[in-house]
Amino acid sequence: MNSFNKLNIFISVFFTTCVFLFAGPTGEKSGSEYYLAQAQPITQEPVIIIPPVPDRAELVMKALAAAHPDRVGPAEYRNGDWAVMLAGKWFYHAGGRLLPEELFDQADKYSGQPFYNYIAELPPWNPPGPEESERMRSMTERRQQQSRSPVQRSNHFYDALLRIHNRDESWERMKSIRFLGFPVMVHYSILSQLSLVEETIQREAKTNSAVRQWIAGINSVEGWSWRNIEATQSRSFHSYGTAIDILPKSTGGLATYWLWTSQYNPEWWAVPYSRRLHPPPEVIKAFESFGFIWGGKWTVYDTMHFEYRPEILIFSNIPMMNLRDLP
Repeated sequence: MNSFNKLNIFISVFFTTCVFLFAGPTGEKSGSEYYLAQAQPITQEPVIIIPPVPDRAELVMKALAAAHPDRVGPAEYRNGDWAVMLAGKWFYHAGGRLLPEELFDQADKYSGQPFYNYIAELPPWNPPGPEESERMRSMTERRQQQSRSPVQRSNHFYDALLRIHNRDESWERMKSIRFLGFPVMVHYSILSQLSLVEETIQREAKTNSAVRQWIAGINSVEGWSWRNIEATQSRSFHSYGTAIDILPKSTGGLATYWLWTSQYNPEWWAVPYSRRLHPPPEVIKAFESFGFIWGGKWTVYDTMHFEYRPEILIFSNIPMMNLRDLP
């Protein structure tokens, strides 16, 4: 083969190789386009990030901070527990006991403060079955035993919140107010809220005969009283002046307080709503709108009792009236 033929073969092979590399096997795409076209796209399932569900301690401490922003600092997670700053001290959830930092390691000496899911509406009445009755019977017996040798609730958080540590300090914080025509002593910090409850009830009474009749049937309104919860060694919220009892002139034979009922009816929990003395629903809503809970929604019912516990309503996602939105 002469040199000219060798040169022609070399040029032909070189040209074919270039076409393959830069045009691809079909000659339809450039080399870079071909290899990009052949590459399979990488598919990946979308990553859904689910935030962790807040535990009870976090929800409780955040509810306390939201309910009392003028006194309680934001909730923080520290030292393995949720805590808030109040009166210059860290208070920890401590299994529901709300203990100051210096008592954190003594939690076993105390029982927890009541913090529960407050229901927006009473469910339809259903007579309790055998299991429910047995549970309530056991609870009653257990409470009777605890009244003889009770574990005391930790009062430290509410003592600091309301600046009350003894009877004398409690009396100093009380102010007199007239509520629905009756004098009552309450903590100075709830004067506005209680006044707004009264205003709402009086406005409703103008067009609601049931509310008017309920007001006319009131015998007295009791607020501050330095005492423990009946049959316990735990301080009542009446001692803080943040609870009131609205007593009627006559109960008409209806149940008002589970402990009183238990004295003549051992199965006090089986008393239906129709045999309990309930305020009109509009009255209950008026209280709840401004941070009060009603004892008639408790299992251990107390239908004359209202208690200022906005943190319970926040914890239970029940809306309240924002004072800034008032006309």
